[in-house]
Amino acid sequence: MTSTSPRVTIKDVAARAGVSKGAVSLAFNHKPGLSEATRDRIFAAARELGWAPSLTARSLAGARVDVVGLAICRPARMLGLEPFYMEFVSGVESVIVEHSCSLLLRLVKSPEEEAGLLESWWRGRQIGGSILVDFRADDPRVAVAERLGMPVVAVGDPALTGALTAVWTDDAAAMREAVRYLAALGHRRIARVGGAAELGHTATRAAAFDAAARELGLAGARQVATDYSGEAGARATRSMLTSAERPTAIVYDNDIMAVAGLSVAQEMGVRVPADVSLLAWDDSQLCRLTHPTLSAMSHDVHGFGAEVARTLFGVILGEGAGSHPVATPVLTPRGSTAPPRP
Repeated sequence: MTSTSPRVTIKDVAARAGVSKGAVSLAFNHKPGLSEATRDRIFAAARELGWAPSLTARSLAGARVDVVGLAICRPARMLGLEPFYMEFVSGVESVIVEHSCSLLLRLVKSPEEEAGLLESWWRGRQIGGSILVDFRADDPRVAVAERLGMPVVAVGDPALTGALTAVWTDDAAAMREAVRYLAALGHRRIARVGGAAELGHTATRAAAFDAAARELGLAGARQVATDYSGEAGARATRSMLTSAERPTAIVYDNDIMAVAGLSVAQEMGVRVPADVSLLAWDDSQLCRLTHPTLSAMSHDVHGFGAEVARTLFGVILGEGAGSHPVATPVLTPRGSTAPPRP
């Protein structure tokens, strides 16, 4: 017969923290009557034991469990144009509706603003948990979420997300595949138009691009950081295509910049893929509507959002898979990549 570990209960958390069960309940339902030091000790004990209050228990205690929070640090205009977040949010929504929950979406200007918003949401019992995206080095949201004992899922590499439950894609492996593919076609001068330099996944891709270029001896490889907008992608492409050492292939960190880059190339009379190959990231419908169609590093963004939401409900219910990667983006060659001209 297979034995199973006994289920951790509120009594175990109370014993570990040296408090009563009532004190644990006060801490997790954000009621007055405890010092911050005691509250932090209770949350630390719960994390060590892997315990979280059940959805039913929190509902009976008056905690808000029917709303999931998501804050995004992007200008509203850019967010409306970016297919990634539209697909990601639709994936999240597809799961939370099954739990009769709603999504509370806010746009913020900085991680610090979001950290304050998380605390306000949680202490005001406005949400049952939150999805955190776009991590940076030393991200202030990690400490806030850990201190509050707030159920969250961090969308990012575990190196950036502390002890928080994380779900991520292997951007480094995908970038290495992109560079190796272009090099295998014969390209030696490969450029990358990256996203915001302060974002963790941008830094991961940049490091992987440099490492792959060194490994393959691509002396002409170079990168530039942008803000992910089409305008910035167009400017970067124009600068590269007018340089003395014009690249024969360009990798873009999202599809909007790749589409803008294709437009610039056509405007300048630079043929794609005869004169320059273009490779996009994320592979939304945009990549299949251009002429030529854009080769891309493809992944199921809708499915990614759904998996993040499922993981969050696992955290709220005190069960589930914990931190885990999802499928690595894979190369989808189309009409915008080809061997360089001799």
